[in-house]
Amino acid sequence: MPNKKKLIVHALRYSIPVLLGYLAIGIAFGLLLVDAGYPWWLSLVMSTVMYAGAGQYIAVGLFAAGAGLMEAVLVQFVVNARHMAYGLTMLKRFTVTGALKYYLIFALTDETFALLSSLPDPQQGEQETQDADKLAFFSGEERAWFMFFVSLMDQGYWVAGSVIGAVVGSLIPFNLEGIGFALTALFIVLAIEQIHRIKKPLVFVISALIAILAVIVFPSRLSLLAGMVISLAVVQCIQYRS
Repeated sequence: MPNKKKLIVHALRYSIPVLLGYLAIGIAFGLLLVDAGYPWWLSLVMSTVMYAGAGQYIAVGLFAAGAGLMEAVLVQFVVNARHMAYGLTMLKRFTVTGALKYYLIFALTDETFALLSSLPDPQQGEQETQDADKLAFFSGEERAWFMFFVSLMDQGYWVAGSVIGAVVGSLIPFNLEGIGFALTALFIVLAIEQIHRIKKPLVFVISALIAILAVIVFPSRLSLLAGMVISLAVVQCIQYRS
């Protein structure tokens, strides 16, 4: 039986970057939600059931604009289509997680993907890091529970932040100009964190350049998905040749 207490401690340490980011952008989301005229408890429902940072931000705008159901579904599909690429990347890692994989699939946000995809994969012969400051990586059942606790904690951070923001926003008026940039800022911080963690800056540089080109070349509704697909293809080719 895995030592779950030890795994929880390691998961907490490993997910601290997401804790700091999710509290900040979760609070921002809660503030935007109540500023749009919705009750604070809707942030709890959305963050528990929907749990999609960018999707929730966009949903507030769709609600406020009176968008129809089909329009909202289409927009959310395009925005969250990148998760199909995430899922394909994590497919082998989740096959050993048993019943836990259903929650892992649900909870695979951008930030959680960044953490879990950075774990060495024993099936591919990746070596454990030797840095003293890094936590010990696990295999088998321990690895499955570790990924579960990281995912669960990440959602807990998001739920806590969004509820705090919504409650505080319903009690105290705020000037929310520019607060929507919080989500973008978190992505930048996590990217820098992963560059330091896995020591492969070329992957991030290539992905960033392709993302910029995708915005220039493709229509706005397709740029995100196109950038993701092309980046994954190019990076996989580079890794295969190396």
